[in-house]
Amino acid sequence: MAKSKYVSEFALSGRLVAFLVGDQPKYLRLQTADSELLIKIPKEDRFRLPEVLSLGVWVHVEGERKVDFKKGLVKHKAHTIVPTSVEQTGGATSPAAAQPPAPATAKPACILVCRKSDCWKRGGREVSAALQTNLRDRGLDEQVTIKETGCMKRCKAGPNIVMPDKTRYSRISASEVPQILDRHCETASPAAPAPDRRPSTAPAKLAPVAQYCLLRS
Repeated sequence: MAKSKYVSEFALSGRLVAFLVGDQPKYLRLQTADSELLIKIPKEDRFRLPEVLSLGVWVHVEGERKVDFKKGLVKHKAHTIVPTSVEQTGGATSPAAAQPPAPATAKPACILVCRKSDCWKRGGREVSAALQTNLRDRGLDEQVTIKETGCMKRCKAGPNIVMPDKTRYSRISASEVPQILDRHCETASPAAPAPDRRPSTAPAKLAPVAQYCLLRS
């Protein structure tokens, strides 16, 4: 004689449609690509689930399926219920997963400028303004930002700036800013290089000593 009941394991992913029966629900309704199922929630999770899962989220459910052939009933009892952004074993694809990921936005490079009073009095204000003007003229103002900082511990050698590649310059003047950007604009900007708007005569290269470039005695 054939068995009238059959027990097996199941694993399904779908959208959480509803919790049923009171503040501590005994069941949840899960919508998959093929059907909408009523699944019994484990006793230990009945109070917690409504607090951590919002209706409409995607969940992955594993548990036990009981089929009563005589009565024509199928019952699902969950063992684990976890949120997921994409179906894992069945059901429709999440709309969020179906959409192509948004392109990553590159983080702007940053030039540090010491704003300590000693550096500021030695020309730091003019250097900062020259950096902003030259970056704007080169079309790099959205790719490279200027950040004015506290003391860099070399105020007697001010003004002090630090380029995105960590090269430090001291005792510079506003007139030397274009020359410095000529050396670092490609490093600072990961995007395509901006049109060259400088005169045809190339500026003399600077010779750094270690990481400190003293451009003016």
